[in-house]
Amino acid sequence: MLEAILTSTEKASSWHDEAGRLRTLLNNDGYVPVRARLASEDLDFLGMARDNMLTFAELGLRLLDLHQPRDAGGITSDTAHPILRCRSCMWRWPCPTFRAMSESFGATPATPVRV
Repeated sequence: MLEAILTSTEKASSWHDEAGRLRTLLNNDGYVPVRARLASEDLDFLGMARDNMLTFAELGLRLLDLHQPRDAGGITSDTAHPILRCRSCMWRWPCPTFRAMSESFGATPATPVRV
């Protein structure tokens, strides 16, 4: 699934710059009357974009939920700050999976995500 999303995304044109310009064309009803030349790859991408984003967001939330901290249960001299380990992969907190996802999503890696 993710490979299919990546492939279709690479084939489609970016609308990033065009979206800003189109926003200025909103009419009183909140719509932009658009006349655009779209390739079949663009239409395929736009047709599946919402479903793909929902699937990707669900995947991300499920992965973040799996990789949350828990008390490692060991003896520590600092009882106020116990050693934490990931409840899924058991690496020291924050685990590599959570750190990579946090960096990708712009969150701070030491902060657990509540879902």
